[in-house]
Amino acid sequence: MKKVLLFAIVAMLASCNSNTPASTSDTVKPADSTVASVPEIQSPYAIGYSSKFVMDHPKNAETVLKLWKDWDGGDLMVSKDLFADSISLHLGDGSSMQGNKDSILAGMQQFRNTIASAVSTVNAVMAVRSTDKDENWALIWGKEVDTDKKGKVDSFYLQETWRFNKEGKINLVYQFRANAAPPKR
Repeated sequence: MKKVLLFAIVAMLASCNSNTPASTSDTVKPADSTVASVPEIQSPYAIGYSSKFVMDHPKNAETVLKLWKDWDGGDLMVSKDLFADSISLHLGDGSSMQGNKDSILAGMQQFRNTIASAVSTVNAVMAVRSTDKDENWALIWGKEVDTDKKGKVDSFYLQETWRFNKEGKINLVYQFRANAAPPKR
């Protein structure tokens, strides 16, 4: 037991004296060894897109958080440069929109303008990378409480999946929505 304790102390002191510079959040990348060390998922289903994801740099998750904050604030145009020139949105109500950034964001802003206030809470957010597709994604789960211009309050849970292109711009969003309270009978 004393040998183990002595070894642990020596190892700790050696690591404290290391001249290796601390990494910054701007240089964090998933290690290639991480990809190799993650066992493949054994699924009884054919996986249609990918099952090979690893954690990615948090900047994409931070981008989505900023966009949620802009939605709550009511001005989507302050972050228009975060989107690719062409966007595809698949929304929780079953509708979808594809087109150029300016027209899609104008349509989203027009809808947002019908809401007097939006208040979001975030339950979880993460950035991931599909290793077999070489794509970067951000995933977010939360709740939104909207009040329309007449004072009617609506609340719902959201799960969104945001894809980033090679330039780091958002080009695809999938949104899933569920009512926060069961429907009244």
